[in-house]
Amino acid sequence: MSFTVVLNGQSRVFSTLPESPSLEDLVRELGLKLDRVAVEHNGTIASRAQWSETPLSDGDKLEIVHFVGGGAI
Repeated sequence: MSFTVVLNGQSRVFSTLPESPSLEDLVRELGLKLDRVAVEHNGTIASRAQWSETPLSDGDKLEIVHFVGGGAI
């Protein structure tokens, strides 16, 4: 089964997600570390504690920001 979401403004198709995917399933599928991203789901900031319980629907709009550390002093 393929599943389509709009991710950071781009339509993306996923074919390996479970039949009823959660937000956490998608973040894991993207290979992102759960503690280093923030997610907006259909215009609302998604609480990380609720990702595993937040169902995704075909066509949902997501914005994902990945935090990167480092820099020079």
